[in-house]
Amino acid sequence: MGQLVLENMEFYAHHGHYQEEQTIGGRFLVSLTIDTDLGKPAETDLLEDAVDYSEVYELVKNEMAKPSRLLEHLALRIIKAVYTVSDRITAVTVTVSKLNPAIGGNIQKFTVVLTR
Repeated sequence: MGQLVLENMEFYAHHGHYQEEQTIGGRFLVSLTIDTDLGKPAETDLLEDAVDYSEVYELVKNEMAKPSRLLEHLALRIIKAVYTVSDRITAVTVTVSKLNPAIGGNIQKFTVVLTR
């Protein structure tokens, strides 16, 4: 077993409960940890035996383009999309952070972490 980690993919998107967040948008960071068997690709050196992280990135990018009111909902959508890449994936953890959320105070980011 092993893990593939995609860290701090940055997106400008329109997620949030409030209309202003959906209209104006904001910056988000997404990180993924994918548990999978790395034995075969380590031996064969062939992309078709591995989880293609460029495909994973495109799926995340597509999900980030679809507005969600809650980051929890967005995180679950991302996980479901990642599982479509390969049947060799055994677990996915996604971290979605909204940078500088508008909550009336000074806060660097709000983060949701979900594992399935």
